[in-house]
Amino acid sequence: MAAVVPVTAEIAKRAAALAWQDLPDDLVERTKQCLLDWFAVTIAGAQEDLTNILVSEALEDGAKGPATLVGRPETVLPSTAALINGAASHALDYDDVNFSMGGHPTVTVVPALMALGEQTKASGRLFIESFVAGYETSGRVGRLVAPSHYQKGFHVTGTVGSFSAAAAAGRMLGLSDRELAVAFGIAATQAAGLKSNFGTMCKPLHAGTASEHGLRAARLAARGFTARGDSLECDQGFASSQSDHLNAEAALGEPPSGWHLRNNLFKYHAACYLTHAPIECAKEIRLKNNFPPERVQKILLRIDSGADRVCNIPNPTTGLEAKFSLRQTVAMALTGVDTANLESYNDAVTREPRIKELRDKMAIEFQPHWAHSLAEMAIQLDDGTTIEVTHDSGIPWADLGKQRQAIETKFDSLVTPLLGTSGTRRLHDAIERIDTLGDVGELVRASAKK
Repeated sequence: MAAVVPVTAEIAKRAAALAWQDLPDDLVERTKQCLLDWFAVTIAGAQEDLTNILVSEALEDGAKGPATLVGRPETVLPSTAALINGAASHALDYDDVNFSMGGHPTVTVVPALMALGEQTKASGRLFIESFVAGYETSGRVGRLVAPSHYQKGFHVTGTVGSFSAAAAAGRMLGLSDRELAVAFGIAATQAAGLKSNFGTMCKPLHAGTASEHGLRAARLAARGFTARGDSLECDQGFASSQSDHLNAEAALGEPPSGWHLRNNLFKYHAACYLTHAPIECAKEIRLKNNFPPERVQKILLRIDSGADRVCNIPNPTTGLEAKFSLRQTVAMALTGVDTANLESYNDAVTREPRIKELRDKMAIEFQPHWAHSLAEMAIQLDDGTTIEVTHDSGIPWADLGKQRQAIETKFDSLVTPLLGTSGTRRLHDAIERIDTLGDVGELVRASAKK
C-alpha cells in the first residue's frame, strides 16, 4: 500500500514561510489589481438584498463592533465583517476566478484579512504576503481534490475557500507551519457549500462563510485549539469524504507560470464565468455581422459538459437566475444588452419577448472533457448563412497594463455611484499605496459609506 503524502503539512509549510522577498514585482501589482476588483464588486454587492438581510441579522444578534463593512456605514465584530463582506463580494457573481482552484479565490481571502488586519493594525506588506499565501493555497487545495469534488456537487469557493482564508489569516497571525496545519484541520471540519444552491442567496453566502470559517480556524489555532494536522489527506478527511481524488502531485507541483496568482481571471460580464465564452462568441457574431435578432433561425452552442450542472437554467425568471443561464446570457448578448452592466440582470429582462424567442432557438451540445472556458457557437440566419465563432475565456491577459486599465474602468463604474468621485479616488489611492501602509485599516475604512 502506497504511503500517503503529507499534503497538509507541506501546503501549510509553504504558506507559513512565504515572505516579502519571495514575491516577484508582478505579484504585488497583481495583488493590487485583485484588490481594485474586489472592492469594486463588494461595494456594489453591499447594496444587495442578501447583504441587507445579513447586516440586519448580525445587528439584531448583538454583533455590533469595530470592524468596517465595505460600502456601508455600520460596523460589526471582525468575524461578522468577514462573513458579510465575503458574501457581499460574491453577491453579484462579478468577482475573479481561478481554474486551478475551480472557484473564486479573492472573495474568500480578502474579507478575512481585512477584518483581521484592521483589528491588529497589520502593515500593508504583511497584508500582501498573507494574501498571496492564501491565494496560492486555494490553487493547491483545489488541484488536490479536482475534478470530482466539484462534480459531486460541492461549491469550491465555500469548501476550498475555507483553507485559503485560514492560510491567509494564519500567515498574518504569524502561525508556525504546525499551527497552520492545525488551522487547516479546524477549517476542514467547517468546509461546506452546495452547488444545488446556485441561483440563490446561498451561493454568495458560501464565500462569506468560507472567509469567516478560515479566520476562525486561524485564530483558534493560535490559541491552542486542537485538530488533526493531516486533515486534507487522512482517512475520512477532506479529500476522502468530498472527492474521489487525492492529487498530491498536482497540489504540490509548480503552477502554470510559477504562481497560481498569475493565472487569475477577472470578470468583465456580471454573470457566472462559464457563461463568458458563449457571451463573447455572441458579441463577436453580432458586432461583426450586424444583423437584427429576428433573422436568427438556429443557435448551436458547444461547451464543456460541466456547465450543464452550473449555469444551464433554461427558463430563468429572476435577474439572479439569468446569471446562471447560458441561453439567457447568449440571447442578451445577441440583442445588444450590456452584460457588463449590473442593472441588465433583472426580472424584466427574462420576460423580454425577443430574448425569450432567441432562448427557444438555442440548442446546447455538452462536450465531455472539454476545457471549462472554451465555447464554440454556430448561428444560422434566415438566408441559410451560418456564422461560426470560437472563444476561450480561460487565458489570462498577457498585458498587465491593459488589464489594469480594464479593471480600473470597472472599478470607477461600480464605486463612483456609492462613494462619489472623491471617495473613489481616495480608495483607489489607498489601494495603490498598500505596500507602504503602516495600518491596513486605513484601506478598509476608505471603503465605508459615510
